[in-house]
Amino acid sequence: MALRFLLLVCSMVAIASAANFHQDFDITWGEGHAKFLNNGQLLTLSLDKASGAGFQSKDEYLFGKIDMQIKLVPGNSAGTVTAYYLSSEGPAHDEIDFEFLGNLSGDPYTLHTNVYAQGKGNREMQFKLWFDPTKHFHTYSILWNPKHIIFMVDGTPIRDFKNLESRGVAFPKNQPMRIYSSLWNADDWATRGGLVKTDWTKAPFVASYRNFNADACVPASGRSRCGSAKSGWWNQELDSASHARMRWVQKNHMIYNYCNDVKRFPQGLPPECSVA
Repeated sequence: MALRFLLLVCSMVAIASAANFHQDFDITWGEGHAKFLNNGQLLTLSLDKASGAGFQSKDEYLFGKIDMQIKLVPGNSAGTVTAYYLSSEGPAHDEIDFEFLGNLSGDPYTLHTNVYAQGKGNREMQFKLWFDPTKHFHTYSILWNPKHIIFMVDGTPIRDFKNLESRGVAFPKNQPMRIYSSLWNADDWATRGGLVKTDWTKAPFVASYRNFNADACVPASGRSRCGSAKSGWWNQELDSASHARMRWVQKNHMIYNYCNDVKRFPQGLPPECSVA
């Protein structure tokens, strides 16, 4: 496993990509419900009773810092989900998730996060956003290096999933992942556990994307390892100020943490939950 990791790292090339969405992404489903605007500087997804829509990156990434500015569905978005995530393929896939669960007008959005490693997830943390994510664009970032997966909102860290392989906890590090996003109907569970259904009279529901940036590594056979990355995100971790900001978010805006759900894990909490 260690040899495979070394070979993968040594065959990567560092890239810095700032979107033209035409160049960096493909529409994968929902014909007519995804649009490139402003010469590829803006992408929109729409959802109506007929269909939602989704897109994926043309490149795969193995470690990097990924930023996307998103303006979420405004008004009564109950029942809708806007998903933005990294994922590999196959039953033992890795995945790093942002999911935005729609709300009734005036209620805060729920931000759902999860990490899958080798096909195993069940590491959910949820937050109520402390601003209205529908009025303006906000930046949602994933920093993924060999030691940390850090979720950030407008530069503020909200979650740090650490590499604890030494304690038997799997960590995504061998499988390149694409970026995916989609807007879809999930009114069987998304809002208040499915009690609030999608109001189709409010359709179409629209989410907008701009200013994608990937300072990341793309696997490329025979290329050198990520040289310039090592001075930046490759070794990045939370300093004391960033850690304090994350704790503030978790204290004031986190509404679910799998590490506190003892009823869900009657045989004992997952081992990573014992590490601060």
